Amino acid sequence: MEAILSASLVLISALLIALVLMHSGRDTGLSGAFGVGTGQGPLGGGSLVERNLNRWTIAIAILYLANVIALLKI
Repeated sequence: MEAILSASLVLISALLIALVLMHSGRDTGLSGAFGVGTGQGPLGGGSLVERNLNRWTIAIAILYLANVIALLKI
């Protein structure tokens, strides 16, 4: 069980890092590359994409915390 939780923690950590990097600045970092802050790009307007990015980041952060707590309980 500990090995499964440890492996999932690594995967969740990498995903959380990628999501946080997409939040950086309006036109800098990965968010500028995907058109998140500009309102342009293949995904249309930036406001809906930013809201969904915020929701995914919060959900993955909660999953990360739950995984850490479960790993500490073992």
